[in-house]
Amino acid sequence: MSKSYCSALLLSAVALIHMGLAQAGAIDDAVRRGVLKVGTTPTYVPFEMTDKQGRIVGFEIDLLNVMSQALGVELEMVSMPYTELVAGLQAKSFDLIGSGMTVTQERNLKLNFSDSFIVVGQSVLLHPRLAGKVASVEDLDDASYQIATTEGTTGEAAARRFLGAARISSFSTPEEGVRQVVQGKADAFIHDAPYNLIALSRPENATLLALEQPFTFEPLAFGVKKGDVDSLNWINHFLNQIAQDGTYDRLHDKWFNDTAWLAEIE
Repeated sequence: MSKSYCSALLLSAVALIHMGLAQAGAIDDAVRRGVLKVGTTPTYVPFEMTDKQGRIVGFEIDLLNVMSQALGVELEMVSMPYTELVAGLQAKSFDLIGSGMTVTQERNLKLNFSDSFIVVGQSVLLHPRLAGKVASVEDLDDASYQIATTEGTTGEAAARRFLGAARISSFSTPEEGVRQVVQGKADAFIHDAPYNLIALSRPENATLLALEQPFTFEPLAFGVKKGDVDSLNWINHFLNQIAQDGTYDRLHDKWFNDTAWLAEIE
């Protein structure tokens, strides 16, 4: 074997190694780093929120904690506005998005989604002055109604799609959207059903009415960079495993069937 041929083989091997490192997925990067970095907006009760000690907690956070334990790494939550999450993922500010993100065709053009870990839908909270006047979301499709939504969410998109005649205002947090209705500045608030049900349980929102039946079908999933099939493969197998071994049901019951955690939330 000639020296030149050996050199060519060595250069090819080195190139393949570098190519493999360059194409390594986010999960592989997290294992090498020892930390799984997840982008989130901790305002989506009960999926991700801040407790009285300033910790980010919730159903999705618990799923991510179990995920990081399975990987043998630490979990680091990177908090940022919801509208900046996709750009943050693309800029490699974190490994994946874990923020109650609904799978949509528009978002899927910019990132890849794991299998869904829960399905939710949009529901409506109403000011009490609408008692007996509004029985469905279609009844709100009128220019006389002011609708509050949360900026950048599928609730905002659904409001604009279903309520084209209504006046729609978007706010940075769902808490502010609910507050608009409580104060009578808006007639209704549209957001994911789990959040709205819990918002109703808070004393300051006790006067609100609810159209509890969701009017959309929305699967929530983890988001990774486009083309990161290795990470998707691992996450999907992880979700299947915890569904089979009872971990998912245990965590779901903790956050959706038990309300003890409400006392720890601001």
